[in-house]
Amino acid sequence: MRRVAIGLAIVMVAAVAGCGSSAALDPDAKLPRPAPLLRQLIGFKVRYRELLSDHTELVRIVRVPYRANGGRERIAYLVLPRWYGPKSHPAIPLVISPHGRGVTPQANNRFWAGLPAFGPFAVVSPEGQGRRLSLYSWGWRRQIDDLARMPSILERALPWLHIDLKRIYAVGSSMGGQETLLLVALHPRLLAGASALDSATDMTARYREFSVLPFGAHLQELARIEIGGTPESNPAAYTARSPLHYVRQLAFSGVPLHIWWSVRDRIVVDQNQESGRLFRAIKDANPRAPVTKYVGAWAHSHEMHALERLPLALVRLRLIELDEPLPTSAKP
Repeated sequence: MRRVAIGLAIVMVAAVAGCGSSAALDPDAKLPRPAPLLRQLIGFKVRYRELLSDHTELVRIVRVPYRANGGRERIAYLVLPRWYGPKSHPAIPLVISPHGRGVTPQANNRFWAGLPAFGPFAVVSPEGQGRRLSLYSWGWRRQIDDLARMPSILERALPWLHIDLKRIYAVGSSMGGQETLLLVALHPRLLAGASALDSATDMTARYREFSVLPFGAHLQELARIEIGGTPESNPAAYTARSPLHYVRQLAFSGVPLHIWWSVRDRIVVDQNQESGRLFRAIKDANPRAPVTKYVGAWAHSHEMHALERLPLALVRLRLIELDEPLPTSAKP
């Protein structure tokens, strides 16, 4: 892997400096101390955030048509380092990044900005297709299977693209985090690691909590269309889309899994009973499961951005690597 020059690498990881300190806001008394990298970044002043704010010129986007489940034509948006193409195409890691609820794949790509150039790695954001809806797929099993097909879809469409099949990852936030977790549970052999941020893990609870959100009645209507009824009329369908239903699969998948959540999430309104409950259940099922939690106090999905905590998630997945120790000015 090409290592990132320390100056720019520090800029990227420094943008997540608040993550360790914000974890202290978690009321859970058993929360462990922040990991060493987080401790080193606490209090580190971000002086050069603007260096990463406009690095989209370092990447390019390739539109890849594909047939989703049911034969529907959809588009996957592949982000590559700008230099990567038919004349220069070594094997490259791939991140599958399912989008959040109601978020277009183009908008999901913007969260990544120029980060793929710093790996280097590729990111694919598929348009997706649920049972009935596209941007509100909510973990439909055949949508998860489509995510698992992305490496083969991309290589068939782009013969010059060489994916490192030992380094395929999944990273998503909100509904994208839900589908990341389901991808780990249902296709564990595909992945070398995954980060699920601010995820919904219990679709029955989500349906009920929609009522407290803006346009909640409309969201419940969409859920009934996509999932097929209410939790009372079709409980099995809601269970099948809930990562909490797949605790044992997640616990014994062998996939390094990083679960991020916020104690101040106002969209997935009780993350202690969503991502937190899932983390605890995985650890109860298998204390040796390679699962790590990151708890803070950011707004929902705010950390899923190149200038927030996304770079740290990539450091943890070893998609971005520092080539020198952090400077002594990054005090604990």
